[in-house]
Amino acid sequence: MPVKSTAQTTDAPERSSLAAGRNLLFLREEELRLAQDLLFFGYRDFTAGADEILAELGMGRAHHRVLHFVGRRPGITVGDLLGILAITKQSLGRVLQPLVEEGYVTQTPGRNDRRQRLLTLTEKGAALERRLFDRQRETVMRAYREAGPAAVEGFRRVMRGLMGEQARDACDAIEAPPAQGQAR
Repeated sequence: MPVKSTAQTTDAPERSSLAAGRNLLFLREEELRLAQDLLFFGYRDFTAGADEILAELGMGRAHHRVLHFVGRRPGITVGDLLGILAITKQSLGRVLQPLVEEGYVTQTPGRNDRRQRLLTLTEKGAALERRLFDRQRETVMRAYREAGPAAVEGFRRVMRGLMGEQARDACDAIEAPPAQGQAR
């Protein structure tokens, strides 16, 4: 008995999408749970080395995030950093104040708007941020080498897909050339 092609049926788009869905086995619940496991374990092991360094200094991951983003965008305003971190001023203050007091970050008034506070890493802050980055760089480099270029691009696409619009916008802003008055 000849097989009808989907083009000969009146419900061709429906059958075509069902067939495509069968090939999406990675969308099954068990595969999605495995993805969640991978994210949890990957994050745990990715942060472990940096966490050790931070613990020696009485700091935590919130301090690391501030050091990272201020290092990525020297001269970033407190307002922009709040947007990237998606935290309250009070929460940022609890993390930023000790970083400033201990000489890791400097705050200077904005050039055009003196109410703005521009944040930059000091030499001490840049050295710590570099130490934390170097510790995590090895983990990422090893994983990228093992996975290969196509997987790296796929990883980037998946990670962007996991981000909400605000996080994607913040990521794009970090990668964009600095605004006038900001050094990189």
